Amino acid sequence: MGSVSSEDELDQMGERFEGYSLSADVSESESSSGFSCEGYDHERASSKLTSSSIGRPEFTENSRFPASVKVKLPGFSGNHAVIMEKRGKPVTKLSEVELMKERFAKLLLGEDMSGGGNGVCTALAISNAITNLSATVFGELWKLEPLSAPKKSMWHREMDWILRVGDSIVELVPSTQKSTDGRTFEVMVPRPRSDLYVNLPAIKKLDAMLLRILDGFCDSDFYYVDRGIIVAGADDTKTFPMSESSWKPSIRQEEKWWLPFPRVPANGLSPDARKRLQQYRECTNQILKAAMAINSSVLAEMEIPDAYLNNLPESGKSFIGEVIYHQLSAEKFSPECLLDYLELSSEYSTLEVANRTEAAVHIWRQKYQKIPSTQIKAGKSSWSGTVKGFAGDKEKGKLLAERAGALLQSLRLRFPGLPRTALDMSKIQYNKDVGQSILESYSSVLEILAFNIIARIDDLLYVDDATKQRAVAESLYLCKQEKLGCGFPQ
Repeated sequence: MGSVSSEDELDQMGERFEGYSLSADVSESESSSGFSCEGYDHERASSKLTSSSIGRPEFTENSRFPASVKVKLPGFSGNHAVIMEKRGKPVTKLSEVELMKERFAKLLLGEDMSGGGNGVCTALAISNAITNLSATVFGELWKLEPLSAPKKSMWHREMDWILRVGDSIVELVPSTQKSTDGRTFEVMVPRPRSDLYVNLPAIKKLDAMLLRILDGFCDSDFYYVDRGIIVAGADDTKTFPMSESSWKPSIRQEEKWWLPFPRVPANGLSPDARKRLQQYRECTNQILKAAMAINSSVLAEMEIPDAYLNNLPESGKSFIGEVIYHQLSAEKFSPECLLDYLELSSEYSTLEVANRTEAAVHIWRQKYQKIPSTQIKAGKSSWSGTVKGFAGDKEKGKLLAERAGALLQSLRLRFPGLPRTALDMSKIQYNKDVGQSILESYSSVLEILAFNIIARIDDLLYVDDATKQRAVAESLYLCKQEKLGCGFPQ
């Protein structure tokens, strides 16, 4: 409705509005928005009235409507618009519902919000959703401090949404029930699938334990400063010592120079605080081992995709290398001695050895599994030499596969923080099982979180040791200067 210019038109419109009855159904936008007489735009008010419910301001005492707000509209000759206030859900609840719809829509469309049908499968979409949520909430965990309330709420809320998908992954198990007449009979009842039934509650428990550990770092004696940043205290101003050997950062902090540097009191942490840190580290280390065990078991149960097997080379000997093959085919084999001999100084070289060894395992397994046992047990004498060759190749391939598997297992035990291998990435990419995807990604993000907590605790303990050593050295120097009869240089 446009602006009204004449008084006659205004009176006619006022009479027409008085004939309307008040509608009991008021939209959420009308009930939540506030109206004011002063400074209100006439065209906006007129356009708003076209979709509003307007009626007379008189109400009976037994009216079923809540309290009304009377707003006098400019130019309406004393007529009033009555806007009902409807008690509904807060805006935050509506935003959570909209957010949940968006998350599930993204999962259903396979992360392709354009609707073009180019999205990934549901299992991979769920895995990516858990990984991205963890990166948003925890990041690289730069500091040992409690998680903020909004991030903690976001983590619990959205993880609960994602885990709801697994509620429909069930299996039927036998159960006994009693009828009304007292007879006992057996029925099949649904229960979460065995891997989800066992592993998912355990992962949730590990999640809660890690969050409690982070909550324990409130009111700590240590704090963090950025490198090269001047920190103004109550008494003096201190600068982060970049060049002092006694304050040299740990190897991990030299590699990740962007991390804030931990600072402790002048005399170091108190014995109770250091003991509590060590207890947190030990507990987090146990959580890390449990998460790694669950993750490795889930990855082992995933099917090896055909795309990975089809891309394997023909010869395992040439792929794994002459040095490793010679040690694997020797009469006596020790995986620990072979690892000591290999050059594993960097993460890249270690991951390369793991990828080649894992690929060689499946190359040799494919070869000896392709040889039919009927050929080995053939009875014709003319085929005796060929049969012996088949038997020898099968036994040799089986032995090489077992030794390469033992080498890979020792490599993972020696380097627990090793990134995923090419086979693991291929399993995650081509996995179609939603339940396995939930378990793998959930345990993986907890594994990364536990590893980062241990790394930050190690950095803090390193700084505490350096601080205490410096304090002892300074006290010895002061004692020596006092014995010599000279003061400490200013």
